[in-house]
Amino acid sequence: MSDQRKAQGTIEVKTYTPVPYDERPDAPSVVEINVAEEFSGDITATGAVRFLQALRQDGSASFCGIERVDGAVAGRTGSFLLQDVGTVEGNAVKGTWFVVPGSGNGELAGLRGEGTFEAQLGQNAHWTLTYWFE
Repeated sequence: MSDQRKAQGTIEVKTYTPVPYDERPDAPSVVEINVAEEFSGDITATGAVRFLQALRQDGSASFCGIERVDGAVAGRTGSFLLQDVGTVEGNAVKGTWFVVPGSGNGELAGLRGEGTFEAQLGQNAHWTLTYWFE
């Protein structure tokens, strides 16, 4: 992990489409959520993510997802995948993510990294990513 850099910024959700996947009256439901996002800050990009969410009766949830990010990191362009995991508690969304090894292309080939994101429901997310190139 040589020459690590820290990036930060915001994410604006452009579309959010939940689709019931497995609903049960007496257990958490599984919902598939398709999201289109726009990154700003140290990463300028668009993102397309598909989440699977375990939605509990009280509205809290756990989720995981894979997101393709197309854009620029530190002036280098290309795309890469982020693997996300997180929770929803009340109005707070929090999670962690990492760059899927080997997923970078173009000038982002060899990109690695990990970070966090958090938001209030309906608000832009704040994110961080500590990254490096292999």
